[in-house]
Amino acid sequence: MNDYRAIIENSLRDYIPQKQSLEEEVADSMRYSLNAGGKRIRPILALEFCRLCSGDAMIALPFACAVEMVHTYSLIHDDLPCMDDDDMRRGKPSNHKVYGEATALLAGDALQSLAFETMLSDEAVKAVGADKAARAAGALARAIGAYGMVGGQIIDLAYENKSADEEIIREMHRKKTGALIRAACEIGCIIGGADESQIKAAQDYAESIGLAFQIVDDILDVTSDEKTLGKPIGSDADNSKSTFVTLYGVKKCVELVNELTDRAVNSLNVFSGDTSSLKELAYSLAKRKN
Repeated sequence: MNDYRAIIENSLRDYIPQKQSLEEEVADSMRYSLNAGGKRIRPILALEFCRLCSGDAMIALPFACAVEMVHTYSLIHDDLPCMDDDDMRRGKPSNHKVYGEATALLAGDALQSLAFETMLSDEAVKAVGADKAARAAGALARAIGAYGMVGGQIIDLAYENKSADEEIIREMHRKKTGALIRAACEIGCIIGGADESQIKAAQDYAESIGLAFQIVDDILDVTSDEKTLGKPIGSDADNSKSTFVTLYGVKKCVELVNELTDRAVNSLNVFSGDTSSLKELAYSLAKRKN
């Protein structure tokens, strides 16, 4: 996983547009957030599922980087005053605190465009074939639109200062957080030439770790500190949001995370290759502190 992370970091730096006199500020803004670190979970998942299906993870590298570009754009927009209004991200000032709201908004837009430009570039299409490239791009597009990540954010905003039951909270997280994780796993399988049963297993794995990831976020929002987490804590309470913690308490949430992690690990049984890294990742995400 550390090897993957290093490869992804180097590749992401290469994809950012070179500075030009008129566009320099937006390129700097894109670079600031894209190179701010992070776990790189989503691109790692794309690479590892591709390896599991084909044996060669690197053919999925442009597609994995595209997923991370989309994730970064979503974080830039999520921090804006019109959304969650957060001043810190990954231990650094949020993009809009450095570059202003207008540039941050445009940097997010540009990263989303760059993601699809990367996936559908001549180089990427030549490496995997037009059919796989188109399927992968379609999977990402479906995951981040009105019925995916954007839809989840709308639900999130709609239930500020309102009570939400478990069904609504699960639907919000399935779209806002889980959809992009699911797309990353699916894209890795598509590029790796997986069959439908393997794609379904990867989606099940993603659904489970995606929800577990969000529940851990809810737990950390009330149990961690800003220095460890790298962003403000208590923001859910400040916005009067219903979370799994407000519904069930921390102890029950820990039990739910463990159940979801076990489910994720069991979903990998359909694969004949070495799934130890994906199992280890699921367990590490369940126990993370930031």
